Amino acid sequence: MRLTPQRMAVIRTLIESKEHLRAEDVYQRVRVDYPMIGLATVYKTISMLKELGEISELNFSSTSARFDGNGKHPHPHFVCNRCHRIFDMDEKDLEDLAIQIAQNAGYTITSYRLDFFGICKSCQRELSAATNPVDESRETSL
Repeated sequence: MRLTPQRMAVIRTLIESKEHLRAEDVYQRVRVDYPMIGLATVYKTISMLKELGEISELNFSSTSARFDGNGKHPHPHFVCNRCHRIFDMDEKDLEDLAIQIAQNAGYTITSYRLDFFGICKSCQRELSAATNPVDESRETSL
């Protein structure tokens, strides 16, 4: 596959993003600088990067596939059930756990994926604020 400026922009967008983007998100971001890029170019580039092991595809039944540009090592994710954002978790102990499981079971683990689901801190604050609104009539002025 020829490395065009558009494909390079797709790669850069995925690798530099702190978010876990959908292909459509990548397309929208790259279109700003390359308005003639096609969605097919984005999908083909993503497919190539997945085959090379440079990015990971995260599929969840309720949302479109997301892509993780931090594909160099397996790492767990936290998925918010409310806002559907995906957060990287850096847990080095998991690598030791994978080695231990492989040794105990006699398996060869080539990769793994571990996802945690719940409510992120931001959504917890929003939920808390909605259930415990501040009663401004009770506030006193100084």
